[in-house]
Amino acid sequence: MKQYVSNTIKYILKLESKIAFYPSLLSLSGLLFALLMYYFESKGVSTYLLEHAPVLVVNDTETARSLLTTFIAGLISIMVFSFSLVMILLNQASSNFSPRVLPGLISNRRHQIILGIYNSTLLYCIFTLVSIEPNGNEYQLPGFSVLLAIVLMTLCLGAFIYFIHSISQEIQVNNIMDRIFNTAKLRLNKLIDSENTNINEFPDTSNWKTIRSNNSGYFQDISIKALTIITEREQMKLEILPLKGSYVLKELPILKVNQDLDDNVLNEILSSLLFSKSELIEDNYVLAFKQITEIAVKAMSPGINDPGTALNAIDYLTELFALRLQKSNTSIICDENSSPILKVSTVDFKDLLFQVMAALRTYCKHDIVIVQKLFFMLNYLYKSETMALEIYKDAIKQELENLYEDALENIKTDADVKAIKFLHPTI
Repeated sequence: MKQYVSNTIKYILKLESKIAFYPSLLSLSGLLFALLMYYFESKGVSTYLLEHAPVLVVNDTETARSLLTTFIAGLISIMVFSFSLVMILLNQASSNFSPRVLPGLISNRRHQIILGIYNSTLLYCIFTLVSIEPNGNEYQLPGFSVLLAIVLMTLCLGAFIYFIHSISQEIQVNNIMDRIFNTAKLRLNKLIDSENTNINEFPDTSNWKTIRSNNSGYFQDISIKALTIITEREQMKLEILPLKGSYVLKELPILKVNQDLDDNVLNEILSSLLFSKSELIEDNYVLAFKQITEIAVKAMSPGINDPGTALNAIDYLTELFALRLQKSNTSIICDENSSPILKVSTVDFKDLLFQVMAALRTYCKHDIVIVQKLFFMLNYLYKSETMALEIYKDAIKQELENLYEDALENIKTDADVKAIKFLHPTI
């Protein structure tokens, strides 16, 4: 039951990445606030304020109707314009950068809240307009509610100005890469801080019982806390086979366990593995490497031809790789006695570096400026003093050789070739 509640909470938290999450909540709040004000109006709040603070009450029926009608029409226009801007932003980001950056743009909380303010104010104005008595006198007019509608409309105008400013900043590629980098940096730092280097070696799992997946989708996240509780309770050890972010098909091996399990325990374990049809950097830092690499590759395409963006992307990749060097290739979770109980497969540094460099070499090897930048990146990584494992140097050396060969095959200008040969031996 606890595991079910935990997974439900996690699912609700994932809804924050949906573009309609905050607008829906704020729209509901606007509706409830309109009903609350209708209740207060029935208790005579406008009558009381008209006697003691008449400046806070709109006491003319035609003025109130005109104001609310104008607010409703204006808000609909603002909403249409704002949603159109969001769609243009998403289309431009997908075309110029990478479709993978769309989830991050859609989950922008500020834009969701602004759209929610529009919708909640619109609903409030509609229900307030409906509550005006057709033939009522000034004491039956919800004058205070109309004044609040004026305040809310002023708030919407301020939010609209901020929305224009924010969306103009959001579409800039430097801001997109900065957001991706900061999210991945937080995730990597969290993983590095949680690593325990003073642990025993995890036992050999080749003869362990294999558990197959009962679901399909992107292997998005693991409830480490829940799995730790289960393994300690059942006195067993587990190995998670697929990499986070990989697509797992139903009936493929997903777990290895050192003992037989009953159906209840097995269902508990499988429910701790979260699947999704989308990918988030907050759960998988490798996605940041993919997104920034795709932005660099797209920038070097003939249609865009923006080497400056590719250079900036390599700078971000350099910092991320420098962080990744501080992390080992395996993640092992221990119990209170520092005994390993859970092994989680992670992306090997060599594979990660190869995937990034293979894409960059394929599309950027003809540009001497980009090639120089890649040499500097690999040089910086090779000389890093915070390397968790010495075998990382072998992977960097291999990529240096690959880059050197590709560059010499595609760059023929004597001066450029001389520069490449000068950079290569210094690494």
